[in-house]
Amino acid sequence: MEQEVVIFNASLPLQSEETLYTLAIGGGKWTSVTAQTGEVEAPEAVCLDKWNGSSADARLLLDAKGKIVLPGFVDAHMHLDKAFSLPQVGNVSGTLGEAVVNYAAAAPRFSKEEIKARIMRSALQSISYGTVVLRSHLDFHIKHGKDFAMRTIEAALEVKAELKPYAELQLFPLLPYFEFSEAALDAAEESVAMGVTGLGGAPHLSPNPDPDIDRLFALADKLGCPVDLHTDESDDPNQRTAIHIARRAMEYGWRGKVTAGHLCSLAAMKDEDAAMIIGLMAEAGMGAVTLPGANLYLQGRHDAFPVRRGVTRVKELLAAGIPLAAASDNMHDPFHPFGRGDLLLIGLVTAYAAHMGSPAEMREVLRMITEYPARVTGADGYGILPGNPATFVALDARTPEELLTMLPERRWVWRGGTCLKAAPAKEKWSSALLQGYWEDSCERVDFVQKRALTL
Repeated sequence: MEQEVVIFNASLPLQSEETLYTLAIGGGKWTSVTAQTGEVEAPEAVCLDKWNGSSADARLLLDAKGKIVLPGFVDAHMHLDKAFSLPQVGNVSGTLGEAVVNYAAAAPRFSKEEIKARIMRSALQSISYGTVVLRSHLDFHIKHGKDFAMRTIEAALEVKAELKPYAELQLFPLLPYFEFSEAALDAAEESVAMGVTGLGGAPHLSPNPDPDIDRLFALADKLGCPVDLHTDESDDPNQRTAIHIARRAMEYGWRGKVTAGHLCSLAAMKDEDAAMIIGLMAEAGMGAVTLPGANLYLQGRHDAFPVRRGVTRVKELLAAGIPLAAASDNMHDPFHPFGRGDLLLIGLVTAYAAHMGSPAEMREVLRMITEYPARVTGADGYGILPGNPATFVALDARTPEELLTMLPERRWVWRGGTCLKAAPAKEKWSSALLQGYWEDSCERVDFVQKRALTL
């Protein structure tokens, strides 16, 4: 029996903040998205705050009470296989160079079972925060032998299959910049045949990046798969592999099939040079990803003050019409000791790093974790529109300002019309007196409108 779900009084800030909406779900898809003329009184509906996530009724009625509903988050750049490896692989200097060396040295010790457990743990944690599409770059140390390289591929593909009902995992092996051999290309081709999504790499680390980019594009063309590259993750303004990548994307006519992540060197170069590269990327129809958490942590390590922080030119990329995603990158590993897979937190870090605090900019930040990464990853049927899968996250906030200020833990995560995780009951103060003060002050001071304070 397919359950029908109706949600009254939902706030859809990415569509319109002038009204609330009634949302209807049937057969796992949105059947209607209707603007209300005001707040709907729905006494027969269960308040979302009091719903425990279960219902056997053929028709479930919920009242969101003005809570925000967003299409499910899309994390366009992760390293699920490395996540939570920090206890095994340290990084004393905190530099990207040491992280690369230390992880490469430790990688042969990791069993397929351990790698799979890390991928599963980090993917589920991300899903719990509202992410429904996860694009992960995978270690591909072919220098240790093909069997070792395929260990990570096999583990990731198994998790992808097991989590298919709950999230979409996109997988991109990181082709080795240090040995772009025929063996590496053959293994990459085999991994695509096994089911990975596309080809990745970090050509700016190669001693000969342009021919390596050419070979990678030729292989992707042969296999008909997309390309997603770590690009110019450096404080050096002379790192400009983005130019060659954009030109190859134009030559192949691959609009929407090529993604550049990091783009740190754009932040270090002159405005006119950065504008030229951004213009090429826009002309090529490329997507881009900023990784503010990891780049704020890693970049500028060798600088005296002023210290470069490495976050790419967010506003300029957006102004050029390039779909720019904000993504998690690494979680608790030698590249980034923090992070938890919560894209709302990443959105806040982006807002800090890119000086995006105006009302319009806050809403743009929300698009950077929803609509724009959906374009980057080619997510099908994305968005709160009739006919699309009912995949969304409801959050305990009524405005984008409240969302990015409070970072609510209480979230309701849905995929295809099924609730994967319901929020627990609101926490209360142990003291009844403090609870009373809290409720009164929240009633008087909120994020929806200014009220006259009287005591």
